[in-house]
Amino acid sequence: MAVLLEVTGLCLALGGNSPKTLVNNISFTLGEGKVLGIVGESGSGKSLTALSITRLLPENITMASGKIVFYNLGEAVELSSPEIKDIRNYRGKSIAMIFQEPMTSLNPSMRCGRQIEEAILAHRKTKPAALKEKVISLLHEVNLPRPEILYDSYPHQLSGGQRQRLMIAMALSADPSVLIADEPTTALDVTVQKNIILLLQKLKESRGLSIIFISHDLRLIREIADDVLVMRKGEISEYAEAGKLFAEPSSAYTKGLIACQPPLDHKPERLLTIRDFEMAKGELPREERKSNEIDYSQEPILRIENLSVNYSVPGGLFSKRAGSFKAVDKVSLEIYPGETLGLVGESGCGKTTIGKTILKLIQANEGDIYFRGMRIGSLRSKALRTFRKSVQVVFQDPFSSLNPRQTIQSMLNEALEVHKPGLDLRGRRDRIAELLINVGLTEDDVYKYPHQFSGGQRQRISIARSLAPEPEFLVLDESVSALDVSVQAQVLNLLNDLKEKYGLSYLFISHDLSVVKYMSDRIVVMHAGIIEESGDPEKIFHHPEKEYTRSLISAIPGYQYSSASTS
Repeated sequence: MAVLLEVTGLCLALGGNSPKTLVNNISFTLGEGKVLGIVGESGSGKSLTALSITRLLPENITMASGKIVFYNLGEAVELSSPEIKDIRNYRGKSIAMIFQEPMTSLNPSMRCGRQIEEAILAHRKTKPAALKEKVISLLHEVNLPRPEILYDSYPHQLSGGQRQRLMIAMALSADPSVLIADEPTTALDVTVQKNIILLLQKLKESRGLSIIFISHDLRLIREIADDVLVMRKGEISEYAEAGKLFAEPSSAYTKGLIACQPPLDHKPERLLTIRDFEMAKGELPREERKSNEIDYSQEPILRIENLSVNYSVPGGLFSKRAGSFKAVDKVSLEIYPGETLGLVGESGCGKTTIGKTILKLIQANEGDIYFRGMRIGSLRSKALRTFRKSVQVVFQDPFSSLNPRQTIQSMLNEALEVHKPGLDLRGRRDRIAELLINVGLTEDDVYKYPHQFSGGQRQRISIARSLAPEPEFLVLDESVSALDVSVQAQVLNLLNDLKEKYGLSYLFISHDLSVVKYMSDRIVVMHAGIIEESGDPEKIFHHPEKEYTRSLISAIPGYQYSSASTS
């Protein structure tokens, strides 16, 4: 196997009076026509390692030592050498890169076709007559529908998956030999994610591309990678051929990463974490979770009847006629006391709209929602405040839902002042301490600000704030989707503990089917504003009735089910 890229002893440091090592002694090779998977938690240094290859590191981070060699048409080029004055001869031309969020990489004010043309012209002279033809050809190659129309479209007019395909087309415009894909599917639905993986595999075969695929999802890495580099805290935890690494992982950290994800074939009582493996608990047998006995003969805590929600669509530049889009179409469902109902589906299916309507953050056009038998649409003043005390929410991104200027004490104190006005100062302090301890934080954390916590800790703070009024019902809207698998396992265990301790009921909204299956007592599958099917998680997964549900399940990395069992 010919080596195309070789990284040896890479060390990256954060500058300042006392430099801090961020990446320490990283070495790996990328073979011609191969896929190298780099996996690790946030902060492990995997993105910095990739950025160092194309010399896109932030100004305050320097390459302290090491060597990066690119074998370009048989010639060894040391990309890390200061003697290379114009890295653009290689960056984008021979080594291209696509990032996690395409909307931050695309110009929102420029048409899609023009953006790809710019990328082509940056590296090669092309006659105007052939330029559009080249762009249309690239759009066809990445399986984008109606390339002629997309050529004149703006990025906001494309879906998330289409925008990522557009970024891939742009990266391919100069015919590179290496493609670096940095978390290219993290923000995408499972079906779109699978399509992007299939596209990259196809391009690898048709173009002979070599790919560095960065992710924190080991199941996804297993689908695409030939070799795997596991990183932790800036160092190599394990580096091996993919088949060997997944069959016989040698490090406790790798074993923990694999085990952190909710299993698809059973439901353990608790999810294992990396800490469990490092404390040698990973080999202990895991008890199966006992079936949560829900009394479905009692009155539901929440009932939705024929709910419809429309969004207005503004008119175009030359038309003032506005239209409407039906986000939720006559949906009915019930959630019972002590139950976790999983609401799953692709982006745009209406699941978050249902959550927001329950919380009275948006108004329904038709239908009714009842909480404890009360119609929430008619609630006003005191009754509405009582409802808001009983029904709370935890959003996907804790950093955007926490006030960066408030300490944790101030946030929790504010929630208690609104919903627990009878508590005196001492009572509020005791309640805040109790909340923090219950979510796995300490009393000393009350004086800190959100930026001083990790992503998982910030989500714990959001959960503590939602528990402050002592609610009965929580809407969990993609509350673990932005977290690493190891942190996700901790938060899912915490949510189950809190549910047991406080007798809570959950509406668990997610596009991650493995997480929904693990957490839920029942699952509702939504598509295009309607309910496709609902029922027991095991039945939904092993005997899905609808083709849409089967397509969702089959798109889960590493999951296989017998099509014969679904007939």
